[in-house]
Amino acid sequence: MGAGAAATGSNGNDAFTHLMDPNRKWYNNRRLITLHAWIVLLLITSSTNGFDGSILNSFQSLTVWQDYFDHPVGGRIGLLNAIQNIGSLAAYPFAPYLSDGIGRRPTIWIGSVIMLVAVVLQSAAKNFGMFVGARFLIGFGLTFAANAAPMLVTEISYPKYRASLTSLYNSLWYSGNIVATWSTYGTQYIDSNWAWRIPSILQGIPPFFQFFLLFFCPESPRWLVSKGKEEQALKTLAYYHADGNEQDPLVQFEFNEIKSAIEFDREVSANVGWKSLFTTPGNRKRMTIIIAIAFFSQWSGNGLVSYYLKSVLDTIGITSSTIQLLISGILAIWNLFWAVLASFFVDRLGRRLLFLTSAAGMLLFFTLQTICTARYNIAGNDAAAHAVIAFIFLFYAFYDIAFTPLIVSYTVEILPYSLRAKGFTLFNFSISLSLIFNQYVNPVAMEKIGWKYYIVYCCWLLFELVFLYFFVVETKNLSLEETAALFDGEDASNALHNATRDVRHEDLDEKASNSAYTPTAELKA
Repeated sequence: MGAGAAATGSNGNDAFTHLMDPNRKWYNNRRLITLHAWIVLLLITSSTNGFDGSILNSFQSLTVWQDYFDHPVGGRIGLLNAIQNIGSLAAYPFAPYLSDGIGRRPTIWIGSVIMLVAVVLQSAAKNFGMFVGARFLIGFGLTFAANAAPMLVTEISYPKYRASLTSLYNSLWYSGNIVATWSTYGTQYIDSNWAWRIPSILQGIPPFFQFFLLFFCPESPRWLVSKGKEEQALKTLAYYHADGNEQDPLVQFEFNEIKSAIEFDREVSANVGWKSLFTTPGNRKRMTIIIAIAFFSQWSGNGLVSYYLKSVLDTIGITSSTIQLLISGILAIWNLFWAVLASFFVDRLGRRLLFLTSAAGMLLFFTLQTICTARYNIAGNDAAAHAVIAFIFLFYAFYDIAFTPLIVSYTVEILPYSLRAKGFTLFNFSISLSLIFNQYVNPVAMEKIGWKYYIVYCCWLLFELVFLYFFVVETKNLSLEETAALFDGEDASNALHNATRDVRHEDLDEKASNSAYTPTAELKA
């Protein structure tokens, strides 16, 4: 890995930064503004996920919902929480083939259609079985959209903003969480089934917009190149990254680097198919990291609060549904703030620092949460109960600075194009497995041993910290192709370097030093 890192670090990042017009900002260039508007349409896919991941937590605090579905507990409530992920599992075999076969945009659109149907069914649910079936369909459709959307975000983004925008994808999970929590907080005063039907309807807003607008969004230049549509890929890069100038040095650099990386993957048979995810040392290291952070993202103690906050609050004597919903709503806003803030610092602070800081902070505050929960349950200390709430908020602040923004962006950026869809599917599959386990085990464990279950997560968080220290590779300020080359050694790095050598040096220096070359003059184009 050392040689590969040197090759990309010394030649790639400096030249890549030099190619970008410093005066072209996201707020002063009309085509970048348009590009970012399309990216927002893709980012709200995560809002749908966040909404569904939070809605049952809120519903459990609604008396009318509990009455309608006969007060589900234990395995029954576990099934309601897990069925969305079971639906996701059913779609995983198909999602990467659609993303790589028909394109990122059509795959997201198909997922949106399925989710719209599911939202109608959930909102009109007449019984437990219909509600469960609707949630299965939501998970099934969400898998298609969630597989393609973050890849399209990272593959069309302007290089300067790629890391932050891709990190924002998972951070906006909390925007859906906020809508779900606060809409349910407001509808709790409705003394009818509309108290839960209205929030269910709101879940259809993101897929509704995607259904009508998605095909106006640009397709991935990398997908276009992989399908032999190089001219269209070049035009897409030029239109959004250089105001239509196909000879712009940044556009030429990106285009040549994309072609080189895809051609290199085609020449190396080890980079083709599912088996390739584990056939080379570089790919094995990728998948070790990716699978680990997928499980860590759900097995850090956060699953207790995300899906069973009511049970957690019950253990410290807070049983009022209004207070529980209020705490959940404030926590959602708190989480969104920290996750979005961290998204804008991923290239400044680096992935390793954020991951390690996150794990250390979670270990500290979850341990303190465990101690205070024990004091309340053993000695009835009310001050300890209030401290638990404070430590939950502090725990999530540290969780959000890495495990919300980075798990998706880090996964898609360390995977080469040929493996991106399959590797990202395996990442999502690992998350679903961890969620299904959590959603069945957590309520049973909480019911059987209460606060003592927290000790398991304290030990696991220590393991996470050690693992991240030894395995996470720093990738800040590199292009997608350069980042992927970090894991594949000197051959991949040299292939990228040779393919873009002319753009990196001769063409770039000539245009950058030419007084007639003024990219800022193109801002009005």
